[in-house]
Amino acid sequence: MQNEPLALYIHWPFCLAKCPYCDFNSHVRDSIPQARFAKALRAELAHDAARLGRRKLTSIFFGGGTPSLMAPETVAALIEDATTLFDPAPDLEITLEANPTSVEAERLHQFRQAGVNRVSLGIQALNDRALSFLGREHSAAQARTALETARSLFPRLTFDLIYARPEQTITAWREELTTALQLADDHLSLYQLTIEPGTRFEALYRKGSFTLPDNDTAAALYDTTAELTQTHGMNAYEVSNYARPGSESQHNLTYWRYADYLGIGPGAHGRLSLGNTLTATRRHRAPEPWAERVEKTGTGQTSAEELAPHERAQEMLLMGLRVQEGINLHRFYTRTGLPLDNAVDQTVLAQALDEGYLTRTTDTLRATAEGRLRLEALLAALVL
Repeated sequence: MQNEPLALYIHWPFCLAKCPYCDFNSHVRDSIPQARFAKALRAELAHDAARLGRRKLTSIFFGGGTPSLMAPETVAALIEDATTLFDPAPDLEITLEANPTSVEAERLHQFRQAGVNRVSLGIQALNDRALSFLGREHSAAQARTALETARSLFPRLTFDLIYARPEQTITAWREELTTALQLADDHLSLYQLTIEPGTRFEALYRKGSFTLPDNDTAAALYDTTAELTQTHGMNAYEVSNYARPGSESQHNLTYWRYADYLGIGPGAHGRLSLGNTLTATRRHRAPEPWAERVEKTGTGQTSAEELAPHERAQEMLLMGLRVQEGINLHRFYTRTGLPLDNAVDQTVLAQALDEGYLTRTTDTLRATAEGRLRLEALLAALVL
């Protein structure tokens, strides 16, 4: 495990507003202390690079929060630092998440100049009524303008949509997704709306302020999504992600393949091979206390836990069965120290294979399309 390549995640925690469905580590501030957080992110990156050594760097992902609120010179400096401290792959993927407000769209040229070669736009919906319900700061017209700008600047582009919204019909989603596919480049992330604990939507949902589509409708929406994306040449390579062949998100595949990644910034997580162990790292969630820790010690890390074999196996199963390619069983043993049969409920495994929810060869365990449709329940029963 000591020669594992590395993906780098950089968390920018600030947003213009907190979306009602969002449970990410994001914070709204009247003014953003750009210089302080730029310096702290660069310091934490240098601190971790010193202990990791010159790993091969396969991807950089600026996530949040809203990374397009970062000063472009900060993005440029972090890219330069990362590619100096590590050995960048020739095809290094550098993604930045952006919202399509007019202010952020104006910065796309500067982010491209900074070295970003893939942008992920948080569109979420293509009609103004849905955008208002989702608490977004942009209009559908702004979304289209930002998409046109991004397509002219970046070699690769993806954007997010949320479906299975209240009162959304299959016909309405079919029309919206058809439009999205006409606007898309090579990748789309399409998520069903879920109610996350601690969000404003949770409180509203509990009060009965809105309802979500029933299970049958949600399944039909998912099937419609798979049908239309496939018709447009996009493969459902992960439960919620669709791409033309060769255009999959290499950074996200790092997570799903249970490879090494370094996370810096407030609340960032990591999985790092150190010696013959796999270590789970975590940073302080609150932005200002994180910055104070970095300023004092060089890192905002609050925990570093060596994962036991069964913990690694659980995580690899939970991540790996999300992707169409499944889990390579030789890598599963190498990465976790356990054979598959020691990590799953044998009775559940046999039932899932018989019912066509999973397939297994000598090399691979995969979830079928039917299995991915009910993956949450399947994993809860399967994983020891």
